[in-house]
Amino acid sequence: MTGAELAMACVLDAAIGDPRWFPHPVRWMGFLVDWYDRLVHRLFLSSAKQRMAGVLVAVALPAGAYAAGALLIWLGNSVDPLTGSAVAVVMAWTTLAVRDLFDHVVSVQRALQSDSLAEARSAVAKIVGRDTGEMNEADIVRATVETIAESTADGIMAPLFYLALGGPPLALAYKAVSTLDSMIGHMDNRYRWLGWASARLDDVANFIPARITALLLVLSVGIASRSWPAMQRAWQIVLRDGARHPSPNSGHPEAAMAGALGVQLGGANRYDGVLVERPCLGDPVQPLTRTHIGMALRLMLWTSLTGVLLGMGWLFMVKG
Repeated sequence: MTGAELAMACVLDAAIGDPRWFPHPVRWMGFLVDWYDRLVHRLFLSSAKQRMAGVLVAVALPAGAYAAGALLIWLGNSVDPLTGSAVAVVMAWTTLAVRDLFDHVVSVQRALQSDSLAEARSAVAKIVGRDTGEMNEADIVRATVETIAESTADGIMAPLFYLALGGPPLALAYKAVSTLDSMIGHMDNRYRWLGWASARLDDVANFIPARITALLLVLSVGIASRSWPAMQRAWQIVLRDGARHPSPNSGHPEAAMAGALGVQLGGANRYDGVLVERPCLGDPVQPLTRTHIGMALRLMLWTSLTGVLLGMGWLFMVKG
């Protein structure tokens, strides 16, 4: 992939996002994972067999996604280089989620601005996995800000990282890993064995991108606020709290966001009616309010832009 192709993919994502009419590869991956999930639970009851089935799908789906991406680009190039480039741009576009995240967050913002708690709960339910039915405004704001931080890492920076590293095929393989983790990478009774390998692979795949995201969020604080103390505060919170999250990766961008905004994230969430206490990240310099959603969104955009420019710079340096 070239720097120009990456730029065009980003423009495409910013312009149209994730339209429902487009046969998005992640949706096809989701169909396959859902089918495989039902098949495994019908055929294999023992934990050992489910774990083996989990390892198989954790290897096969990303490998298949990579192979499909490489084949499509090869077929495009066999027609002519322009067609191959167009195929690469479209595939790269499908791996990015800046516009999709932006639109979902704006829906939450608008609901809060109209003082419709029910609409805000419905909107935030589309971007979080926790229970939203009894959330108050502060809960909704916290959930949204945490999602912006985490999604900046796994929905934007990680695809950019893999696009720059190995082009659309590698980014598609990453999206396969991410899809597996979101669908079966849970530690509940149903997926404890089937999803174990997918969850561990996702941890590995996001290790570097999550930390790059934290660094760029800290840098974005300086760009947005022109304040060296704000950057220092955000970085200190990353160093202090980044590893406190149960996930080996999510805590780093969330801690960076908490430090950047001067708020505290984490705490109690409900999942399927079960209360789960998570460590708090950041210091409550100020209480979370709806205005912090817009501030977090701006930091996400600055971080994304910085990531795109770094990716383009790397590709221009490597490929000219």
